[in-house]
Amino acid sequence: MSRATKQIPKEKGLDQTLTLLNEGYRYIPNRRQNQQSDIVQTRLLGKKAILISGEEAARLFYDENYFKREGVAPRRIKKTLFGENGVQTLDDEEHKHRKLMFLSLMTPERLEDIKKITMRQWISKVPEWKRNKQVKLFDEAEEVMCRSACEWAGIPLREEEVSQRAREFGDMIDAIGGVGERNQRGKRARQSSEKWIEDIVKKIRAKKLKPAENTAAYIISFHRDMKGKRLDTHTAAVEIINVLRPIVAIGRYVVFSARALHDYPETLPQLRSGDDTYTTMFVQEVRRFYPFTPLLGAIARKDFSWKGYSFNKGTLVMLDVHGINHRADLWSDPDEFKPERFREWKGSPFAFVPQGGGDHYMGHRCAGEWITVMLMQTSLEFLTNHITYTVPDQDVSYSMVRMPTIPESRFVIEDVRDRAGTQEA
Repeated sequence: MSRATKQIPKEKGLDQTLTLLNEGYRYIPNRRQNQQSDIVQTRLLGKKAILISGEEAARLFYDENYFKREGVAPRRIKKTLFGENGVQTLDDEEHKHRKLMFLSLMTPERLEDIKKITMRQWISKVPEWKRNKQVKLFDEAEEVMCRSACEWAGIPLREEEVSQRAREFGDMIDAIGGVGERNQRGKRARQSSEKWIEDIVKKIRAKKLKPAENTAAYIISFHRDMKGKRLDTHTAAVEIINVLRPIVAIGRYVVFSARALHDYPETLPQLRSGDDTYTTMFVQEVRRFYPFTPLLGAIARKDFSWKGYSFNKGTLVMLDVHGINHRADLWSDPDEFKPERFREWKGSPFAFVPQGGGDHYMGHRCAGEWITVMLMQTSLEFLTNHITYTVPDQDVSYSMVRMPTIPESRFVIEDVRDRAGTQEA
């Protein structure tokens, strides 16, 4: 690390929390532009915070010698999105040990299982969609992902509770940047879901339920921490939800994939050609181009200097996740949708960070990223090769202020038909 020689550009004002909520995904990029700097000091939630952006900044952010995650998530986020004592809040060996539990779920066989389950769930929707005049894809995607996640994870899900559970997972996700009623819905959803999963964990441990030994329900229920103790019932439930909820969140990417198909119809022939390479490129460009995670936080472990700037122990540091994926110094024509950019892309894991950066095994990069990409591919295969549909006039715009964002109309489709033997939509 370099010796501190430079003053971090400082934003004026007592606290910028409301500004963050009012600017959303553009908050850090706006500060960068205003200060003409990739590092800016501000105040958030009454505390000093340093905003950073760029590939080198992401590399620093994910260096566990300098940053930790414990204590970074605001209480409102723990009460909605993450839960208490989840893997996202751990550090060092404890974090690595817990994360290996999640990574053990990602075997090739198990990934193939969830791919097949999800396609089956999509196809099962077609008869109902054909009967209905219109279909709101966002609602359907969250339900399909909820059904798929629970089946794959070994969590029993009664038909009469599917809508409730899908809605609860969706409410937890929607509470990220929400205040007032959105935040309260997220809290209620978290409480209800934890009670539901805690009961399942107790039944599994009492052998009243017997999920397969390669499922998340079984592995997490019987996981032992570094001291050889089972996770308490509540923490086990939190971690099972940390499997289910992110899969439901893929529904947002599915909707943005449909939005991309609508906006760039010239991509459809290649997606229907069976070219898996192009499908992967398309999916990765959806993840880069459309807004998903706005920013991430960490806390400095110690005093240090970087690029001549001083960081003090205990300082909150926020990484510009969405902005990094749109930087002109990292991506050519960053504000254009170009799947082809990924054809021979050999970029850094710190330049493409839709779900975090760095290493899956050693760092905080999302363990479910492989599932995200695979289920986006599966869903895209369904939308392009299994059905045809039309897109009626609607407001498909999305807010860059609302976090997380989604098209205003939730993307409505109509005139759904089986593709086989039909004319292309």
